[in-house]
Amino acid sequence: MAIAWVFPGQGSQKPGMAEGVIDLPGARERFDRASELLGRDLLAICAGDELNDTRNTQPALFVVESLLVDALHGQGRSARLVAGHSLGELVALYAAGVFDAETGLQLMRRRSELMAAAGGGAMTAVMGFDRDELEQAVAATEGVVIANDNSAAQVVLSGTPEAVASVTATVRCKRAIPLAVSGAFHSPFMAAAAEAFAAELEAVPFADARIPVLSNADPRPETDATVLKDRLRRQMTLGVRWRETMERLQGEGISTAVEIGPGNVLSGLIKRSCPGLGTAQIATAADLGQ
Repeated sequence: MAIAWVFPGQGSQKPGMAEGVIDLPGARERFDRASELLGRDLLAICAGDELNDTRNTQPALFVVESLLVDALHGQGRSARLVAGHSLGELVALYAAGVFDAETGLQLMRRRSELMAAAGGGAMTAVMGFDRDELEQAVAATEGVVIANDNSAAQVVLSGTPEAVASVTATVRCKRAIPLAVSGAFHSPFMAAAAEAFAAELEAVPFADARIPVLSNADPRPETDATVLKDRLRRQMTLGVRWRETMERLQGEGISTAVEIGPGNVLSGLIKRSCPGLGTAQIATAADLGQ
């Protein structure tokens, strides 16, 4: 059985999600270290309304998902491929041994701060559309891009509020749902944030991955440290190519994609898009089994 580990991103967070991992080895220490870096109690934040603040969401998801990765490694389990959606890519890199937990926390703190500060944009999820019609409308409208190509039937638009609203008003679709985000993530409007994050990455040593990683900017399997760093550097302004990632999992002979983290967003996308690809979820210590 060929296994892939996939890691969800922002939007999968749930109040109370830390309760399911807090008794794992090293959990309190990692939450304490994250709280020290952030200057606020991340464990307490995981139980309340402040969890949805990008500056808290991203570090919290990294801590929860990385602890589950450590537990899986402790059981001697591994994967043939790893991939993550948006911030989940950093967890995938951690799972593949590209950097350690301290580095991951530092990068996630900086990434979340930069993205939260890049305000003024909007994002809307669009479902049940004609792709040609949507792509033509986006191409004809300045200030909007497809940020997340999640599946054949679901994308997320990102850009100025006016441009995003114009496209969603023009294109026929089943649903268009504005997202509660602070900026136009994964679009050219994140250029300044991406430049600052790239400067942060420059000084961070990356190791070659022990497991091939499928990146958001390029979903071809890769282990080379230099290539993986470049892909992560470009991620913030480019779209999340999740539809292609799922197709690649199938093409690489993966039989089961295990979603590691809260919720089942990625599992749902995989079930609807790749009927022959099995799914499983590991969200808490109880899901790890013996």
